Amino acid sequence: MDLLGNTVQPYAWGSRTAIAELLGEPSPSAGPQAELWMGAHPSAPSVLTRDGVTGTLTAAIAANPSLELGVRVAARFGGRLPFLLKVLAAEKALSMQLHPTREQAEAGFAREERSGVPRNARERVYVDDWPKPEILCALTPFEVLAGLRPAEQAAEALEGLGVPELKELVGALRATPTPRGVADALTHLLTWPADSREALAAKVVDAAAVESGKGGPYAAAYDAIVRVSADHPRDIGLVCSLLMNHRVVEPGEALYMDAGGVHAYISGVGVELMANSDNVIRAGLTPKHIDVPELTRVLVPEVEVPVITAVQTAPGVEVFDTPAPEFRLSRLTLAEGATLTVPGDGGPRVLFCAAGEASVSCGTEPDGHFVLARGQSCFLSAADSNVLLTGSGRFFLAEAGI
Repeated sequence: MDLLGNTVQPYAWGSRTAIAELLGEPSPSAGPQAELWMGAHPSAPSVLTRDGVTGTLTAAIAANPSLELGVRVAARFGGRLPFLLKVLAAEKALSMQLHPTREQAEAGFAREERSGVPRNARERVYVDDWPKPEILCALTPFEVLAGLRPAEQAAEALEGLGVPELKELVGALRATPTPRGVADALTHLLTWPADSREALAAKVVDAAAVESGKGGPYAAAYDAIVRVSADHPRDIGLVCSLLMNHRVVEPGEALYMDAGGVHAYISGVGVELMANSDNVIRAGLTPKHIDVPELTRVLVPEVEVPVITAVQTAPGVEVFDTPAPEFRLSRLTLAEGATLTVPGDGGPRVLFCAAGEASVSCGTEPDGHFVLARGQSCFLSAADSNVLLTGSGRFFLAEAGI
């Protein structure tokens, strides 16, 4: 068992209060704090101290992958911790994006390696050869754009703005009322002529500002366009957002995003668990590199983005079930003074305290225990069995999904 020291990523879209308050630091923070990373990603691995020596979790796993990960997980994932746990705090909208499958990531990474694109280059798309499915469990109401709308809804949302330039696209959606038809509409918008793209976005924002106050099924989506435009003015992604499902994930619910599903997070705080990758293909609402051809190639129009409710598997233990082999997310709830056995089947785990605090003890380390307080996390290796939590609060547990 090891307490972890973790990196806070200061991306521009982050909150100046949420992560600072979680970590007990002065709030607001000096700058935006977007993500708290807990795991062994190469660009920002957690740190730990063993026998007085401080090093990274990545190095500890590399020194003995079978012990730290377990034989089964080490063999399946090449000696690499397969997941990355985060706290995500969005004050501004994130980019419109999607993630590749494992096969697409391997091929794309190899292609860019052969082409000699530096891994830290702005135009680099595939920074590693892993997929990046992810699940986000909301800690606050979390506003998202996730997955493509049914064609008729997309047509209605566009038509409701009364923008003449969109009339032809509305007709195309109704002529091809399929997921592929919506994907074609997305491609059409993303490749809109450059000399009139900003003017179209501006007209859509103006119309959305008017229509959002009238109520109706798309009022919230129109309102989102107006708010997001403050940070991404005249971005064609504002128009594209109407082709996507707009929803608010309530605290305790989770959103699962599989490969090929287009999405954009607008605002909120949540615990996010994903495969241990940073592959992101972007198409809008961002100053970062955009690759429309690759996004439209990798996009899977039929991908659903389900909101998942946890299933209780034991007293105080709830599991968010997904098909991802790289990860499984559980939520642990301790009543005052209760003791709970941390789930695990011989693989690595990262345990994060979202509220309260508890003593963590391990049957394989009878003399070892520590207190896990709000905002802290620990690594439990495959060798750590019979791990007990005693205290009160809410915790999230990340482990391999296999």
